[in-house]
Amino acid sequence: MVLALNQRASLESQHFQVVVIGGGINGVAVARQCALAGRHTLLVEQNDFASGVTSRSTRIIHGGLRYLEHGELGLVRESLREKERLLRERSHLVHPMQFLLLLNEASQRSALKVRAGLWLYQRMAGKRTRKDSTEMELKQLERALDAGHHWSFFNYEDAQCEFPERLVAEWLMEAVAAGAIVRNHMEALAVDVAHGRTKGVLLRDQITGRDQRVDAGWVINCSGPWADRVCQRSSIRMAKPMLGGVRGSHIVLPRFPGSPSAAVYTEAADGRPIFVLPWNDQILVGTTEVADTGDPGRTVPSAEEISYLVQSVAQLFPKAKISAHSVKHVFAGVRPLPYAPKGSPSAVTRRHILHDHADDGAARMLSVIGGKLTTAASLARECARKIGLSATEPDAMAVGPGAALDPLLDDAVLEIARIGAVSEETARGMVEWHGKRAADIARMALEGAELRAPICRHTSHVIAEVVEAYRRECAVTLGDVLLRRVPVALGACWSESCSREAALRIGAVLGWNEHAMGANLEAFEIERTAFLRPVGRAAVALEAAAD
Repeated sequence: MVLALNQRASLESQHFQVVVIGGGINGVAVARQCALAGRHTLLVEQNDFASGVTSRSTRIIHGGLRYLEHGELGLVRESLREKERLLRERSHLVHPMQFLLLLNEASQRSALKVRAGLWLYQRMAGKRTRKDSTEMELKQLERALDAGHHWSFFNYEDAQCEFPERLVAEWLMEAVAAGAIVRNHMEALAVDVAHGRTKGVLLRDQITGRDQRVDAGWVINCSGPWADRVCQRSSIRMAKPMLGGVRGSHIVLPRFPGSPSAAVYTEAADGRPIFVLPWNDQILVGTTEVADTGDPGRTVPSAEEISYLVQSVAQLFPKAKISAHSVKHVFAGVRPLPYAPKGSPSAVTRRHILHDHADDGAARMLSVIGGKLTTAASLARECARKIGLSATEPDAMAVGPGAALDPLLDDAVLEIARIGAVSEETARGMVEWHGKRAADIARMALEGAELRAPICRHTSHVIAEVVEAYRRECAVTLGDVLLRRVPVALGACWSESCSREAALRIGAVLGWNEHAMGANLEAFEIERTAFLRPVGRAAVALEAAAD
């Protein structure tokens, strides 16, 4: 690990009105909401913010069309409302995306049922059906699909957040600006419970190895798939688990001839819905649903899951000749769904649940179960109200403090390029990832040519963005920066040579010696490979056996 630019002050014996455990999108949203309500708030995350389930999602912001199948109309309304707020308030990070729902004669869902569902979905969204996909685009897609089937196409609109890690970083900075204390690489060892009430939290700083204890008025357990483990380590006994972990795996492919420009939503061979969508100049395919009760930090896609996803895409686009050898990398995360041992994973509700531990002998502690990218902000408001804080629903048309520059507005991009003496491409990249704060980063870039240098030769993002991540966005390790704050290492062209080049350029600006350079680079490569895993021989062999 690289040491933080500023040594972190000890938290020993400090009192916080709210301690939030877990720094995924839900935990950061909750900490932000509590801090905005004026409560002295501490947020701790055992690894890095957004490094768990948040970074292993399908990266879409959606109203939940499939939830209609299970009658969850309330969840759909909430999701649609929150999607519109994100589109309005975080327009640089959340973009409208056209979705094409594909059915063929073998599909388990009838065209009539789908039309009815889409009609209801669009009525709930308050929008008319849009025909954004042109006839030419549809014809191109149809030519790429399996010609042995008769395909039906259905248009609808949702949204994509290519980098939810950046959304988390923005909410994190807003939490800090409101007075929250935040610590990544800080593990919550146990919640201190005495006389039926939570009193504090025992922490371990993963950077220094030192243990610390803080007092807490409320503890909110937002640790996702680790929620039950937090309770177990704290000797909080419950009649049954809160969670039924479900692994979702994805594969990432290079763009291929005939690959869709819109998001494709279709059925795999077993009738399960899957997405094939453009992402970060690549194609993202997912997801699976497999029960997983193991260590969430060590979950990996199985060979069977990889083969399932590869075969699904290969059957959909046979002319592309996709195989396991085509896959760039794979990743998996464990969804923290409510415990439902007898139900199908697809049928388990995606609505979040707030579990009050008062009846478990740990009053003033809540555990958050479930939730998703789209509804994190509404979950946070509900959680704040649950502990007695004021959290009113935002005005439907109000533009919040996070409202950002639109990267599609050329005037904004030209202004950033002028401020920082950088190219228009670099300026647009700054606006896309940093919104209004792009101007501050551009001014920093003006301080020296080394700050205007690209992170590596394949990207227009510059070293000034990296320095900003360390200085203001709570980055501690090189992985915190290149995988989440300035996520260039998720790009299509990134390689080990890019990692070395980036480490040299960053180290030269930050003053790393040779030992620090080597340690940072080694730790980064280990983390990146553990997250974006290459396809192993077992998956290739399994696919070959299935042919």
